[in-house]
Amino acid sequence: MSHDFLEAQELLKNISSSQSTYEINEALKTIKRHNEELFLQTLNSLDTFTLANVATITPEYILEDILEYLSITKIAQAVGELESDDATDLIKRFEELNPQKTLTILNRLSSEDKEEILRLKNYDENTAGAYMQTEIFTAFLDESIEKAIKRYRILKKSEKIDQIFQIYITDENGKLCNSINLSDLLLWDFKLSFADIIKENDKKYQSYSVKDHDDIQMAIDMVEDYDLSVLAVVNDEGILLGRITYDDIHDLIQDNATEQIYNLAGVDKEVEEESALKAAKARAFWLMINLTTSLISANIISLFSGEIEQLVALAVLMPIVASMGGNTGSQALAVTVRKLSLNEVEFKDAKKVILRESGISLLNGFIFASIMSIITFVWFKTLMLGLVIALSMLINLALAGFIGSFVPLTLKKLKIDPAVGSSVVITAITDALGFFSFLLLAKMILL
Repeated sequence: MSHDFLEAQELLKNISSSQSTYEINEALKTIKRHNEELFLQTLNSLDTFTLANVATITPEYILEDILEYLSITKIAQAVGELESDDATDLIKRFEELNPQKTLTILNRLSSEDKEEILRLKNYDENTAGAYMQTEIFTAFLDESIEKAIKRYRILKKSEKIDQIFQIYITDENGKLCNSINLSDLLLWDFKLSFADIIKENDKKYQSYSVKDHDDIQMAIDMVEDYDLSVLAVVNDEGILLGRITYDDIHDLIQDNATEQIYNLAGVDKEVEEESALKAAKARAFWLMINLTTSLISANIISLFSGEIEQLVALAVLMPIVASMGGNTGSQALAVTVRKLSLNEVEFKDAKKVILRESGISLLNGFIFASIMSIITFVWFKTLMLGLVIALSMLINLALAGFIGSFVPLTLKKLKIDPAVGSSVVITAITDALGFFSFLLLAKMILL
């Protein structure tokens, strides 16, 4: 037996509060790879709290096992352990795998939990409301600090509320007025009302909020710009609905970054968590595209086979032109995709973005064309060959900057993820253009 398997087995035998959900999840994945029967036994033995937290981060193939092998009652109890936002996300994931069983799970939840989940599910995926949790602690303007703390103590002991960073102050209609950090309350006389505190400190205790139908990127920007630990969510009338915590924003940023990296390479994040065979199958699609485009490049080279036979130096130098073009295109692509994903640019800004990236690429083209022409002359003692590679590099790098910015902008306009496989396609295009421009110029100038 492998050392990893034995370590995972030991960890899962003695699960304690000191162990992170990540460690437990990794141990489960290790056990599943080595012993399916033991994995299912371990899965069944998890308490509902641990199961709930593991389910929120575990890959799809383990979620499938949870749905298939665990009782509906236990799964429902686990969902009930989670805060509203995490419970909603988990139900959504279950729904994608087995809608019928998910409906049964929903019906086993308390009416309050079910209502919250269904309400949050109705929000569009990219809105702030889809990421908020409804477990918040509020106090009225005319309420005393002492009374609010007593209420909080009761709610905390009954586990109806968990982590609280701020107390939200609302009017009698539930409209958000201010927010106060819990630590700040220690500075005030508990007999005072919140109105007394805010009267002289309204600006200090202002509340930052987004509307529930605002784009989630607005919430991300606000948390980052104002260094917030929590952000209130309100409706169009300013009524407090919930909150988005920093850890959710952090996870969202990380997930988006990971997704963009995978998409650029044409890799599926979910599949990568599964078996090597499934991952290989998923990657094969883009490798097939890469093979096809490579054959196109090879065909271009074959068109100039006679010229290459006459001047062997062409075979030595042409990969350099293609490689520089590919890297330049990838740089322009990465910058453009990042700006699009952060909503820093839109299609209306296409001209500005394309001109900027093409200009940067052309500037680099001049620099490296000069360097490479000198190297070529020193290496092969042929002045015109240096001119050929310089011109080819100028053309290829300028086109690479144009293509690297134009393609993602166009895909975004067509409502296609601009990152999906773009790196593979753009590298292929710049390779083909690099070979063609270099060999055609060589034929026209040298031969």
